[in-house]
Amino acid sequence: MTLKSPLINRRSVLMGAAATPIALTAATSAQAKAEMMGVGTTRFNRMKLGNFEVTTLLVGTRTVEGPQNIFGMNVSAEKFATASQAANLPTDKAQFFFTPTVVNTGSELVLFDTGLNPEAITGALQAAGYSPDQIDTVVITHMHGDHIGGLAGEGGVTFADARHVTGSAEMNFWSGTEGKNKAFEAKVRPNMERIEMLDDGASVASGITAMAAFGHTPGHMAYMLESEGQQLAIAADFANHYVWSLAHPDWEVKFDMDKSAAAMTRKKMLDMLAADKVPFVGYHMPWPAVGYVATHGDGYHYVPASYQLML
Repeated sequence: MTLKSPLINRRSVLMGAAATPIALTAATSAQAKAEMMGVGTTRFNRMKLGNFEVTTLLVGTRTVEGPQNIFGMNVSAEKFATASQAANLPTDKAQFFFTPTVVNTGSELVLFDTGLNPEAITGALQAAGYSPDQIDTVVITHMHGDHIGGLAGEGGVTFADARHVTGSAEMNFWSGTEGKNKAFEAKVRPNMERIEMLDDGASVASGITAMAAFGHTPGHMAYMLESEGQQLAIAADFANHYVWSLAHPDWEVKFDMDKSAAAMTRKKMLDMLAADKVPFVGYHMPWPAVGYVATHGDGYHYVPASYQLML
């Protein structure tokens, strides 16, 4: 059976052609009225490590002007610009990220660092499905303000039911420097009696081991997680930027208190992470702050994690 085509004449074609721009213009106008939402991201990223769940928390991010005032202080502006250009980075500003981590071992909920203030860390925890009273252990990698800011506030200790742990070298140093670290004086010193101290190689919980990573601060610590034969390092601030610090471990960083020791620690940890193909969480790495280290010529290269820790 043959179907007759609908009648299409010159007038209908012209009318359709005339109507189309009007319809498109109306649609475009409606779309243009959508509100500009601004840059956005998630608050948490949850991964699997053997029988552990590891969740990174974004408690803050900010833009910082003049990054060479912080990174690569011992290299020329030209060298800094060349390395930045190769990584598609601007040289006039940088984006900082602040990333505590929660580890659920199955029997304990362990929080590494507390961010900038109590509101930020508790808000990020709640976004990730946790409440502050569920935290069993709070581990402080070192005593800089962006790591201890959430320990306590006007309402008292943020994680009042939790055990608190930090490195003995770190605590001993800052407790002997009256007034030189405002965050320590406000957040830690009033609560020192509740904080346990540990040393290199000590166990925080089953599958969580302390690793000395001195230099950024006198007692800066990293931690190795291990479950079902899989490892991940909570690397804290051993490297503060994925290019200007990690890829160039000899470049001086303003916030490293012992710059020579910090550079030696970076090389040691980078060698280990690259050789053993161990992923790590870097407190200031680009969100969600999880990646790998690859050797790159005589140096190193940061490789963001993709789906490896989802499997």
